[in-house]
Amino acid sequence: MITLSVVVPVRDGEAYLGDALTSLARNRTREFETEVVVVDDGSADATPEVVEDFRRDLPGLTVVRNPVPLGLAGARNTGLKLAAGRYVTFLDADDWLAPGYLPRLVAAIDGLGCDFVRVDHVQVEGRRRETHRAPQPRRGVVLDPRDGILPAGFKTMVDYPYAWAGIYRRELDDLLTFPAGLHTAEDRPWIWRLHRLARSYAVVSLAGVFYRRGLAASLTRIGDERQLHFFDAYDIVLDEAEPRYLPKAARNLCALLAHHVELAGRFAPAVRARFDERARAALARLPHEALTEAIGGLEPERAALLDPYLPGSHLAGGPRA
Repeated sequence: MITLSVVVPVRDGEAYLGDALTSLARNRTREFETEVVVVDDGSADATPEVVEDFRRDLPGLTVVRNPVPLGLAGARNTGLKLAAGRYVTFLDADDWLAPGYLPRLVAAIDGLGCDFVRVDHVQVEGRRRETHRAPQPRRGVVLDPRDGILPAGFKTMVDYPYAWAGIYRRELDDLLTFPAGLHTAEDRPWIWRLHRLARSYAVVSLAGVFYRRGLAASLTRIGDERQLHFFDAYDIVLDEAEPRYLPKAARNLCALLAHHVELAGRFAPAVRARFDERARAALARLPHEALTEAIGGLEPERAALLDPYLPGSHLAGGPRA
């Protein structure tokens, strides 16, 4: 019986995929059976050849190719449909794992018996390494996921959306599915849904995922229409959130919007015009009290970035870089 399924979505990943798959091979253990599900999301480079090179090193390797790219959310969903393990985790193609990480991850969820377990991670930029801790300070104990959402004014577990930073019972089924069509911010409604609807979770002090940042091809650095998908992501969060969670969702949205305003110089003029339009609409749908509280919780210089988008602003066109 397969204990763990590792879903690896990849598109044009020939430069880094070998590192990810090598790290998975080094995590093989006799203690339990692991399968690796690689979803090639329409790669146009040598990604298929790189994957084939690992057939011998990864006996539990399954490969599926999407002829037309579906995006990260769709690729992960494809992998989830194929996953047969009792547990599932994710690994992006440009990241890698420390040796022995997966056995420790499985031991954590086995020992705690909860629906999902979240972990810390190591952020990598060039030669720099920095450990990022999950916001929950209580470690190694089973908790109510809803207690990981509030308070609104502090960083909580819904501010730590990384799907690869954890392990999940496959029986969670639809709760593990990502919103189809989102190419960025797909993990935001995903983590909110987990914390709202799952029964139990825990956080353990384990930092075995190395998260590579600053790559030129990363979607976080590309200024096309896909960057606007965070608006769609928070439409889902706001549509589904109970009233008591709206202040937190509003705070999340405003902080993320301010971040994108700071980087808006990367947008082409047509995308920038669409961004401005969607920013005004997003803030207009927030309840007045929640919006006021969210803006007030930002640093003054970041709050000022949102002034032109607020309902009733005389700067109807939004700021220009």
